Amino acid sequence: MAEITHIIFDFGGVITSSPFDAFNRMEAERGLPHNFVRQVNASNPDSNAWAKFERAEINGTAFDALFAAEAEALGHSLDGASVLACLSGDVRPAMVTALDRLKEEGFGLGCITNNVPAGKGAGMAGSAEKAALLADIFARFDHVVESSKAGIRKPDPRIYAMMCEALSVPPEACIYLDDLGINCKPAAAMGMAAIKVSSGEQALAELGALLGMEFAL
Repeated sequence: MAEITHIIFDFGGVITSSPFDAFNRMEAERGLPHNFVRQVNASNPDSNAWAKFERAEINGTAFDALFAAEAEALGHSLDGASVLACLSGDVRPAMVTALDRLKEEGFGLGCITNNVPAGKGAGMAGSAEKAALLADIFARFDHVVESSKAGIRKPDPRIYAMMCEALSVPPEACIYLDDLGINCKPAAAMGMAAIKVSSGEQALAELGALLGMEFAL
């Protein structure tokens, strides 16, 4: 096994809480089926409104209309703007502390995030205050790849290769963390050690086990 020198993180659902939690709260409030947003986004996943927006092929106005049409086709009314309002999750302080610890230990840090050209900054924050907080976190990474700027999105293998090239590191020297298994698979296929994140505590426990370190949970 190659020596691990770099840790690459997803952002939403890893450094911050999952937007899917916010989606579920909104669904419950509006009387929509549980995981309805996921259902819409899983339909035609490479060419639907969500995919196009994450690649910045459409703007927010077009996304709002296209998502609403896709939701209507599945039998329910939901506009895209309401979905976008749920995107910016809550920061997980233990994950930020872990980033600082990893930097202190000499590890390189990267972030690959599927995001959209909406809100403020890479974290798609809804306020200037939140944007400043997230910008401070993003500044900890040696390199960030945003789908909306790169024009490609996870799980396209090219976005992982783009990160490795930017960091000048082989995949075998990397650990990758993401809350979606479909996004972990390409990283693992390239040779990265992949961790599917279900909670901050679980992620840090598994990361610590791979690195022979203990993180505050």
